[in-house]
Order: sequence, then structure tokens, then C-alpha cells
Amino acid sequence: MTIRTEQPSICRMCHAACPITVEMEDGKPIKVTGNKASPTYHAFCCSRGQASVEHINHPDRLLSSMKRQADGSFAPIGIEQAMDEIADKIKALIDANGPRSLAAYFGTYSGPYPAAPPMLGSLIASLGSPMIFASATIDQPGKDIANAMLGQWKAGPQAFADADVWLMLGGNPLVSIAGGIPSQNPARRLTDKLKDGMKLIVIDPRRSETAARAHIHLRPTPGEDTSLLAAMLHVIINESLYDAAFVADNVAGFAALAAAVEAFSPAFAAARADVPEQQIIDAARLFATAKRGVATGLTGANMSGHSSLVEYLMLCMNTLCGRFVRAGEAVANPGVLLPRATPVAEAVAPAAYANLGEKLRVRDLAQSASGMPTAALADEILLEGKGQVKALIINGGNPVAAWPDQEKTVAAMKALELLVHVDIKMSATAKLADYIIAPKVSFEVPTMSLAVEQLENFSYHWGLCEPFGIYAPALVEPPAGSDLIEEWEFYYGLAQRLDIGLFAYSLESKTATAREGRDFVMFDMVNKPTTDEVFEILSNRSRIPLTEVKQHPNGALFPEAIIAQARSQDCDARLDIGNTDMMAELATVQHETTGLAGYPYKLVCRRMKNAYNSSLRDLPKLVKTKRPYNPAFMHPDDLDELGVGEGENIVITSIHGEIIGIANADKTLKRGILSMAHAFGDAEQDDRNGSLFSNGSSTSRLVSTNDSYDRFSGMPRMSALPIKICKH
Repeated sequence: MTIRTEQPSICRMCHAACPITVEMEDGKPIKVTGNKASPTYHAFCCSRGQASVEHINHPDRLLSSMKRQADGSFAPIGIEQAMDEIADKIKALIDANGPRSLAAYFGTYSGPYPAAPPMLGSLIASLGSPMIFASATIDQPGKDIANAMLGQWKAGPQAFADADVWLMLGGNPLVSIAGGIPSQNPARRLTDKLKDGMKLIVIDPRRSETAARAHIHLRPTPGEDTSLLAAMLHVIINESLYDAAFVADNVAGFAALAAAVEAFSPAFAAARADVPEQQIIDAARLFATAKRGVATGLTGANMSGHSSLVEYLMLCMNTLCGRFVRAGEAVANPGVLLPRATPVAEAVAPAAYANLGEKLRVRDLAQSASGMPTAALADEILLEGKGQVKALIINGGNPVAAWPDQEKTVAAMKALELLVHVDIKMSATAKLADYIIAPKVSFEVPTMSLAVEQLENFSYHWGLCEPFGIYAPALVEPPAGSDLIEEWEFYYGLAQRLDIGLFAYSLESKTATAREGRDFVMFDMVNKPTTDEVFEILSNRSRIPLTEVKQHPNGALFPEAIIAQARSQDCDARLDIGNTDMMAELATVQHETTGLAGYPYKLVCRRMKNAYNSSLRDLPKLVKTKRPYNPAFMHPDDLDELGVGEGENIVITSIHGEIIGIANADKTLKRGILSMAHAFGDAEQDDRNGSLFSNGSSTSRLVSTNDSYDRFSGMPRMSALPIKICKH
């Protein structure tokens, strides 16, 4: 007799943590839909989440860990033996080369499993290594750096829910489901706000799903975001559209910013960016004359060069217009599994943003406010000598597909003496590993909404826009006969064997409202905790205890009106909109050119509905109606001019490399642009049509980490890249 049930759970396919309903048949998941009984998300679950069942039942899924053999092949290895061997190798490498020889990398798939990142981070730190890297420094590193340059407003930014205007730069959250617009059903939230009269401004060379709904859509030449933002600031300042009282009371650097943007008239920016001059003026006036609303930037804005400057100029625009919660106003999320909000309508002075810790051996880079520069890690592995990285542990990432300069990345992975990759299948990076640790995933492990709530630490309007909390227990056992482990248990097991302690630590937001602190807690390294006990430690001092959140299987809102207090009498801190480094960089932008003779096109990045960076694009449910490869999108007129038909191969060349792409027409693009997704390709380049169709083309082969990089984060230009194109 077949038994069918429905169980509430949480989607683990991205950072949105959507509440879902899992249809079970004889104890096995067969279908996923949005949870209609859960508040906030309004039954939303994106196509990637609906493919969760295929993810957990992936035909190529590893059901045991694997070890590379002497001949290069892989053979299964028991997880206990794997931990024994890996711990012994780590100890030997550190004894011989010092702690710096061990590094860790966190990819974007670390987020849905909240216990893993703190365990791996504390493992590396407890061993004495500073070499902890994350995907944020090859994605949107300008956010953390710009936030440190500006300073913090202790009550946080204004909320999307009561905005009159919204500005989006270089992002498409209706597809990415991350950032800019609340990820809790972004399409519905945007629709509702537009019906309420909110005006939307989008800056994007493509008429994306988000841009198609804008009241003003500026379509600049890629790489000219800084010119456009500077011109908008020029208008706001010259027409005195800024909040003069807020600036006088809370802001420093006004004169420096005004002088720096004076040269960026709307006419100047219009000529550079190929945007109508009046449209720039209209956008600036619309944004500045509204009462509430925030400017936000996403991946495209950061990958197109001047990452820190682009984010800083948006913060300057928000600050000039006073787009922060004021005294007497409530914060949007008082905290659920985060500590209680303690908002005060006052500034915190700028913080250090460069040379914060470990100095790297290449390109004069060091740890910045965004963390260690991931774009330099391959060099740190390849550069011989004292301090060379010889071992790497990867959690939730795929460097071969994601890091810039793929050929260098592949060489680095091959050069390591020890590469440990936690992955569910033989990904592009796993194929080069010494050990592949096969983890439990999705419904096989419990999870909670803390990870998405903590995203407020990253940038304005990430995280949860409302006080929503949810916990989901494991629903199923791992497949019969498998030998799998939770990611955090693997790092805990290594720490036990290395005789070191692990700890939980507090994250303090530099972008959202101020909050109470958490306790620093050492884990019990003798009596192994359960996952739920780890969750209790990670959420200690939360406003709503995890035990209470567990009482609501569909999740719940936990409202409380926490009101921003007035500035204290002894506070003299100010937000800085005239940072010396940023003003100097802006001066160089005035005279630079983003084009390159002989390379008439620009490559720009994009998001795809059937992929989450390098993952999910091989799931049948997602590729059935979508392209499984990495289409090379161009305007139909550009394809006609090149004599290229739909589906034909083209050669794409930059000054750094060459790839083959499969041409696809996209009339939403501005002419002169090639639009492709990031994080495709395999360890070895293979231009045969079958490989192109299954693995896709790697745009990172067109990128060099050695030039045109942000001097603080090391992030190279990965979009707005000059290229030339011809028929294959």
C-alpha cells in the first residue's frame, strides 16, 4: 500500500531559504512546491527549488567519499579512514611548512548548511592559518569595502516595504532570487510595490526581467557604471536635491565628493555611456526627490570594474538623500534567530578597509574588509617559496568553474599537495582532488533560517525583510548502503584528530541595524554534539529562541516594534562620502577608456533560471525546457552582421584567451554586447560540440587576474570585458 504525506521543510537550493512543502511517497520525496501555509513567501518556490528531488536523487551523486589512486583514478574510501588520512596529511604539511600552507575556500553553496562554515573557519583559524577565502571576493567584494569606507548607520537603511523609489544596478533579482529586492518572493513583492506607486530605476545594458518593469531604464555601455553614478550625484548636488539637514548633522566629505563629481556632467556621462542625457537627469531627480528608497548594486556592477568605487558611489547617493531609518521609526527585522536589534539613529565612524591582516605575496594584496582576495589564491598556490599554500579544503564551491583565469586555477589545483573537496558529485574541481568527501544534502539534514537572516551582514537589503523564522528537521535517511557525513561533522572529525578546539563566533553587521552580541562558545570536542545542538550554539542569544521557532513547522512571523533611538549627545561620528582613495580613483575614471582597439564587443555576465552558479544545470527538470549549455547571447542584428545563425558556434577572443560559444539571439540586449553566464566549463577545455552543449563555455578563460583588478579585493574585471567575435 502506497502511503503519501506532505511535510513542511526549507529549500536548500539557494540563499532564499524558501519554506516548501515536500510530497512524500513511502517515506521518499517525490515533489516540491511552495508552502501555502507559510507567511512572508506567499507560497513562492523557484524552479531550482522545485528540482530539489532531482538534486537529492542525482544520478551522478557520490554515495561514499572517494580517494585518488596512484594511476589518477578514484576509489571509494570510508569516511573514518578518509578523516584519519587527511588529518595526518594536514599535520605533516603544517609541521613542514607552517600553518599558512593550509587554506580554505567557501563557495556559495555553504549558505544553505549553516553549521559548516563556522566549523571549517574555526578549524583553519585554530590551526593558526589566516588563509580563509570565500566567493564574495570574486562576486561582490565592493560592498564590504565601501561599507567600511562610509561607516555604519546604527539603525540601518530604509525598508523596501515603504519605499517610494528603488534603484537597481547590474542585477536581475527576479532570476537570481538574491539581493536588491527581498528574496522572499521577489516578483510578487516588486509587483505589489509598483502597484502601490513605487518608481523603479534600473541600470543594465540588457532589458532583463527586472529592467522590463522599470519606469526609467538606463542602458549604458558596459563598464560605464561609475560615470553614470557620478553624473547622477552631479545632478543631485548641483540642483540641491540632497537632504541638507541630514548631511549637515551626520555626514563628512561633502565638499570632496562635490568637487570629484563636478567633471561628470550628464552630457559627459551620456557621451561615454551612450545613454540619453535627459534620462540621466530624470533618473537622478526621480531618486532624490522621493521620500524613501535605496540604491543597490549586484554582481554585474561589481564584475565590471571599479567594484569598490561603484558600491561606494551608491552609498554616497543613499547617504546624500538620507535613506536611513530615523529616530522614532521601527526597524524592519527586529531579529528572529539573530540577536535583538538595538537601533540608534546615529553614525559609526568609518572602519579600516585595507591591509587588515595577512599580507599576500602577490600584487601587493592583503586582507581587506571583504576578506582575503580569492583571485590571488591560485597565485599563492603556484608561487614557490616561504608561505606557499600547499593544501586546500573546499566547502560548497567549485573553483575551476568559478574563479577568474580558469587555466591558472586548474594549474593551481593540480599543484596542490593536498586538495580536499566536499561535493556531491565529480564536479570540475572534484576531478582534480585528492579526496572528495561525499556529504548528506537537502532533506537528509536539518536546517534553519539563520543563514539567510545573517545575509544582512553582507549588504543593504539582503537577508530577511521581515521577522520570519523557520526550522526544518531532516525528512529522510541517506540512501541505503551509502557512507555520507554532514559537512560540519567532517570538520569536527578532523579537529578531533588534530587535537584542536572549534568555536562559534559572532558576526557584527556593518550594513543593517545594530544588534546585541552573541556569546563566544567553544564546542565540546569530547562529546560530539548533534546538529540541533550546534544550531542552538550558533543561534545563542537570538531574540526568539530556536526552541520556540521549532514550534512552528511552517515558519512564522515574530513581530516586535523596536524603535530607533535618538542620537546620543556624545556621538560625533559621521558617515564619510569623501573617502580619499575613492575620490582619487574617480578622478582616473574621468580619463580612462573601457574600450580596446580591435575588440569591438563587450562581454557581460548574466544569471540563468536553470543554474545556481556552477550547480543544477544538469538536472533534467531544469534543462527540459531550458538550455543546458552556456548560450552566447547577442542581439539578432549583431548575429546577422557576423553571418552567424542561431545555434552556430562562434569564436570569442579577449587579449587573455579564447573560447568557443554557441550563438543565441536575444533582442533584449543592447547592440555590441555578448552576454554569457559565469561558472561554466570543465577542468580541461574541450571545444567539441557535445562538450560545449553539456559543460558550456568558461568565460573565466577570457579573464586574467594580473591586470585591471580592484586594488583592495584583487577582483579582476570579469564583465564589461573587451572581446572580438567571429564565426567558427
